Amino acid sequence: MNGHLAALPPDRLHTPCDPTRFWFETTAELADTDIIIGQPRALEAIQLGLKVAQKGFNVFVLGPPGSGKLTAARELAERIAASQPPPSDWCYVNNFANPAQPKALRLPAGWGRHLAHDMEVVVEDLVSALPAAFEGEEYRSRAEKIEQQAREREAEAINRLRAEALRSRIALIETPTGFAFAPMQRDQDEIISPEQFQNLSDQERQAIEATVADLQQQLQKILRQFPAWRKEARNRLKALNREIAEFTVSHQFADLKARYASLPGVIDYLNLAQADIIEHTESFLPKAEGVISLFEGPQKAPAQRYRINLVVDHSELTAAPVVQEDLPTHGNLIGRIEHQAHMGALVTDFTMIRPGALHKANGGYLLLDARKLLSQPFAWETLKRALHAGEIRIESLERSLSLISTTSLEPEPIPLDLKVILFGERLLYFLLDIYDPEFREFFKIAADFEDDLPRDADAIDLYARMVATLARREKLRPLHREAVARIVEHASRRTGDSEKLSAHLRSLADLMKEADFYAGSEGRSLITAADIEHAIDRQIYRSDRLRSRVQEAIRRGLIFVDTEGAVAGQINGLSVIQLDDFSFGQPSRITATTRPGTGRILDIEKETELGGALHSKGVLILGNFLASRYSGAQGFSVAASLVFEQSYGGVDGDSASLAELCAVLSSIAEVPIRQNLAVTGSVDQHGRVQPIGGVNEKIEGFFDICAARSLTGNHGVIIPAANVVHLMLRQDVVQAAAEGKFHVYAVSEVDEALELLTGVPIGRRDEAGVFPEGSLNRKVEERLKAFAAVQRSLQKNAEEPGGEKH
Repeated sequence: MNGHLAALPPDRLHTPCDPTRFWFETTAELADTDIIIGQPRALEAIQLGLKVAQKGFNVFVLGPPGSGKLTAARELAERIAASQPPPSDWCYVNNFANPAQPKALRLPAGWGRHLAHDMEVVVEDLVSALPAAFEGEEYRSRAEKIEQQAREREAEAINRLRAEALRSRIALIETPTGFAFAPMQRDQDEIISPEQFQNLSDQERQAIEATVADLQQQLQKILRQFPAWRKEARNRLKALNREIAEFTVSHQFADLKARYASLPGVIDYLNLAQADIIEHTESFLPKAEGVISLFEGPQKAPAQRYRINLVVDHSELTAAPVVQEDLPTHGNLIGRIEHQAHMGALVTDFTMIRPGALHKANGGYLLLDARKLLSQPFAWETLKRALHAGEIRIESLERSLSLISTTSLEPEPIPLDLKVILFGERLLYFLLDIYDPEFREFFKIAADFEDDLPRDADAIDLYARMVATLARREKLRPLHREAVARIVEHASRRTGDSEKLSAHLRSLADLMKEADFYAGSEGRSLITAADIEHAIDRQIYRSDRLRSRVQEAIRRGLIFVDTEGAVAGQINGLSVIQLDDFSFGQPSRITATTRPGTGRILDIEKETELGGALHSKGVLILGNFLASRYSGAQGFSVAASLVFEQSYGGVDGDSASLAELCAVLSSIAEVPIRQNLAVTGSVDQHGRVQPIGGVNEKIEGFFDICAARSLTGNHGVIIPAANVVHLMLRQDVVQAAAEGKFHVYAVSEVDEALELLTGVPIGRRDEAGVFPEGSLNRKVEERLKAFAAVQRSLQKNAEEPGGEKH
């Protein structure tokens, strides 16, 4: 094996984007394209879900925040909606038979506003037309005639009785309390006084009293007829009133009915409204001033009872609606019923019904943030209930949960026909899929957005057009082609892969906006590569406080990291710390100690509950590798301990297993490891080095420490060969490598790393199964044999009588 593995050439450390590959000078020359590129699988899923008319084919768009999934879903929904006509308008109207259950009225798009206006005009006209009709000469004369006839009828009956009484010399007298009979003198028209009546003979008095009694009975009979006669008069007056009202109202409604003759539902309502107005004509007539009862509801104009509550108005739409609800609460989804305070009580009616997002999107498409939906109490259940029932039933949350029992409105449900598009992180999708058995019933389509796209020639050209389109949409300055090339390089760096481009639109847009600001500050009309670079640097600067503190602690010697010399059983490992959208590499000192034992490798991180499951897995794998290679006939008689020195937090992942294995072998063989090298990579049970994540940040983290202490030309990092394709290092690292001041080595096996770290040939077994003299494997095996001998000696002593027990 070559003990002098060559470092990677500088052109393997960073894959640049050549600006000369672009035919344009600035992005102003590029045509617009879709903002979302490289997502064929997700876009096909969204289109399928939006086009399938079957129930339950709603869409859950999953992917990381900022990946453009909302933009893509909205744009696709708007494209499909553009080919569909606007859905119906919906109104709530008074249910004259049962006001607590308002009726829903469906009209073609745009007709709802006209109906509301027309009904308002008709009622306003009736407010003036009805009083005018009842104040007209014809009505007055006919009403007075009815009243006159009623009075004459009563007077005629009384006069007949008076004439009959006079014939018997009895007078009929009207008093404040009613009628009375009194006898008259025989030859005079004067009433007999009480004294004169007492002076009459008994026979005369009895005759007068009998006549009066008979007349009294006749009077009572006549008076008993008066209520019926008066009721008859009132009925005649009501009939007159109804005749006048019907004539006036029907005249006002005639044109309205002709206008909406093609809508049977509207005609039915107009007929009911017409009949109700005729029945309640008095509400349109002036009322005498008086005291309002405290027990009456708020005084409302006649128009209130016949108002059209237009809850969904599509008069301004030319296509199906696409609605996004940013606060998907229970009420904002299905609507609500508002109340008005009156005399310490809350009152409501059908005019206070307010629509929700489901009403506005009905017949179209509704976009909801899954996280916001799930964070609102009972909103998720409300949405499922509406989708399952296929209708929108407006009901307060308190009432639906049976928390209140007060009487309220129960509006007629509205049929629901729409597509719901949920968007959220993958975790939310899989949690819903696992814990809600109804989830797949309502959301049969999953549109999974890629985090990146291939970096090939076509993709780069498409990326450039996307940048141009985004700049125009955000009203930014055009970008020079060198700026586009720098964005492409940065997009690869974000993915941690030189063959990929980031699909994270939010970060791209934020970078361009910041670069546009810097270009404007310098008075430039174009965004240059320098502006992009400056924006990248300032983003890093704003986020790297913790990185600076860690590196400062290493420079000041507070965190021990050696970058010179050689130490047995000690190696520089590399880890990555992730802070929101910023990550950085941190060197860590890993140490190993070995002694005779039973083959156990003690993971101190695990023992102290600071090590994660993946880290523990890596330690077990390296232990099995050691046992497999060196146990032989003598057994694997070693006890080792591994620890991340000065680690005060959790450690997880297996990317340090290569470094840990090298540290253990160095300790066993008592061969020092170069401290001017750092190592990252995981190993399998056969010693093959496997790729890890964050390779760029790890290399740069060690480079920064070495550069701060002055590069000597011996510093470098060992990485898995499989990670070479991921290298997109900073320009200062690439420049140092080009000048021979820093090196990046790629290894495929642990043996390659050991030779670089120790400078000792690894050695392979010959045909006799013996490692070469002086090789690292020979040193390890001899030391293990010595450990085995010690272990056997201890075991023998323990077995002898009187021997010490271990």
